[in-house]
Amino acid sequence: MRHRTGGRVEAVSAGSRPRSRLHPEAVAVLSERYGIDVGDRRPRHLDTVAGHRFDYVISLCDKVREVFPDFPGQPRRLHWSIPEPATGAGFVRTAQEIEARVHYLLPILTSSQEVPS
Repeated sequence: MRHRTGGRVEAVSAGSRPRSRLHPEAVAVLSERYGIDVGDRRPRHLDTVAGHRFDYVISLCDKVREVFPDFPGQPRRLHWSIPEPATGAGFVRTAQEIEARVHYLLPILTSSQEVPS
């Protein structure tokens, strides 16, 4: 989201069971295919974002959807059931699927502002 909007839409990521570091293949796919450098980022637990206010909250995993914390302000919740890339479709396919869904969601998120594509 942040990359596609030039930083005009804030996006954060967290999980229910984050690893100690990002998967190297995920870092490589984001860098090589999308020009997104996440090499210095560390996975976060959902607890680190609980209590924050969001307009939209998107879950990508069926397991996470079950343990999602409540967020203040009643954000709109979306669920994108995407297989675990390390054991399923792979990181390229997962990135492509997320990119496609972001493409369709961006006009809704940015309908009140102009954002470069």
